[in-house]
Amino acid sequence: MRAFLIRRLLALVPTLLFASLIVFGAMRLIPGDVIDLMMAQNDVSTTHDRAAIEAALGLDAPVHVQYVRWLGGALTGDLGRSLWQNTPVASQLAATLPITFELGLLALLVSISVALPIGIYSAIRQDTAGDYAARSFSLIMLAVPSFWIGTLVMVFPSVWWRWSPPLEYTPFFTDPLTNLRHMLVPAIILGLAISAVTMRMTRTMMLEVMRQDYIRTARAKGLSERVVVLVHALRNGLIPVVTLIGLQAPLLIGGAVILEQIFVVPGMGLLLLEAVFQRDYPVISGVFLVTGVGILLINLLVDLTYGWLDPRVRHR
Repeated sequence: MRAFLIRRLLALVPTLLFASLIVFGAMRLIPGDVIDLMMAQNDVSTTHDRAAIEAALGLDAPVHVQYVRWLGGALTGDLGRSLWQNTPVASQLAATLPITFELGLLALLVSISVALPIGIYSAIRQDTAGDYAARSFSLIMLAVPSFWIGTLVMVFPSVWWRWSPPLEYTPFFTDPLTNLRHMLVPAIILGLAISAVTMRMTRTMMLEVMRQDYIRTARAKGLSERVVVLVHALRNGLIPVVTLIGLQAPLLIGGAVILEQIFVVPGMGLLLLEAVFQRDYPVISGVFLVTGVGILLINLLVDLTYGWLDPRVRHR
């Protein structure tokens, strides 16, 4: 196990290096740059002023030199400073990361709480009215974007019932109940959106496992249907489902970007959107670096979960 963890952690280094290189270069391909925006905002247009701004921001060096500088700072924990606010990117991420983490965790809990029970029920009640209803619900959630549902939740309740979700963020440790009231609605929307695929995968795997010989043997031994399903079938059927849940980590982050904008949640998604609009390169690089580390660690956790679900899996 220790050797496996060391190998996987060492494999994170080239993956993150390659991903950061792509992000750093792709940002420079976006039409318009931060210098143009700053010059337009300050109503200056001379070549001398442009050169002065570039030199002040450290953007006068070639792109590969800028990348080496940024990478050297990132290795020591210094992700640079925002080009607009002149504040450390690390401090901005420290303030917004817990908020996005809370939203993603709540959405994941909603997704699992909905997908697993409905998927199991749909499998053991195959071709019944409940099965058709569950499959129809999953298809609807697959077809309808989460940001569209979020927009409807913001607009129609306020028109029909004079109610809208809370839009003023309160830190969790300041007032947990107020914080949850603000985060619950976007978490439910995001969780339902990603639950559809998990629900269908759970149903498919349970149907496959329930046809195995050891399930028939367990029933022939006189075990109750609840024990057969929850003890023998579910544990074996969950391995592909756990893989799928791990692969949904980017969807959680991607969905949070739009929903944080709609529900005014000051997380990393909102920070990333503002940075992209302003071409704030250090902030964009910092957000993608932290996001990449999080996704890779989640996939490592998924791999470790295999050994707990299936004793035949050994990490060496």
